[in-house]
Amino acid sequence: MSHSPPPLRHPVPTHPAYIPEPPSAPASPDGYQRFSSSSSPSSPPQHAYHVPAYSQFPQQPTHAPAPAIPQPDFAAWGMNDATAQFGMQLGQSAVAAGHDYVQRNFGTFFPSTSLKHHFNVSNSYVINKLRLVLFPWLQKPSSWRRRVCRSESGQTAEWASPREDINSPDLYIPSMALVTYILLCALYAGISKQFHTKILGEALSRGLAVLILDFAFVKLGCYFLNVSDSGSVIDIVAYGGYKFVGVIFVLIPSFLMRAPLINTILFIYAFLANAFFLLRSLRSVVLPDASAQLVSSPNPTSTATVPPAARRRRVIFLFLEAISQFLYMGVLVRI
Repeated sequence: MSHSPPPLRHPVPTHPAYIPEPPSAPASPDGYQRFSSSSSPSSPPQHAYHVPAYSQFPQQPTHAPAPAIPQPDFAAWGMNDATAQFGMQLGQSAVAAGHDYVQRNFGTFFPSTSLKHHFNVSNSYVINKLRLVLFPWLQKPSSWRRRVCRSESGQTAEWASPREDINSPDLYIPSMALVTYILLCALYAGISKQFHTKILGEALSRGLAVLILDFAFVKLGCYFLNVSDSGSVIDIVAYGGYKFVGVIFVLIPSFLMRAPLINTILFIYAFLANAFFLLRSLRSVVLPDASAQLVSSPNPTSTATVPPAARRRRVIFLFLEAISQFLYMGVLVRI
């Protein structure tokens, strides 16, 4: 009697292998395709897996467009677009009007081109200028005349910049000397254990007051003496600011040694040096020569000559300006 073999049964794994899900990709014709088998109640659940669909040509990456810059929401502030545009135009008009007002009222006193001209210095100029201010008698009398050069257009004549002419006034040394003077006043108060923040303001106010008084004295003197070309405002301020170099020359040794006699000698020397420097420098302002007249009037018809009586009064004014430095420097050194 023959027996039929039992039916073959495929073994069912008790711990099926876990196939992780691949990362999701954007939908595209050549992307991943999902296949799954239908589940039956008698068979264990089948795990879905992905089969990559390879194409003949590689897929070109696509670049996303750059995000647009969001526009401000004026509606959240209770304004519409028309009101916002009108406000922006009104603000631009106000700024332009303010700029024109400053240029019209203060541009003649402190023009930007003149400020750039007076700050056009070099290291060699600063060293030589300091030596000239402290030792002015070492320079020959014929070397004090300022140089004249042609402008970039070549049509007019102008003073050479400080970088090119050591006799040209600058604003770099006076401004740095004023700042150094303020710091020395604070240092002296700190050494004396009396420092306070108001000392910085007092030193600045004292320095500016001396500069304003000196400037007013020179301008009033030029006005009463009928000096037609009294120089620019910046030139006179620069000449008056060189006195701070002599003041610093007196203050620094006084910190190192308490010798009243030596300090007095240094003060007299600094005063005489500054007075002699101003006599030589302001001569081109009070008693202008042909080169100064060429700068003030590019096409002069005749060379104006100063009468002897007027020339004598101007020389006396120069000596008064030089002597007044004793009072100015005396106020500055008393810290």
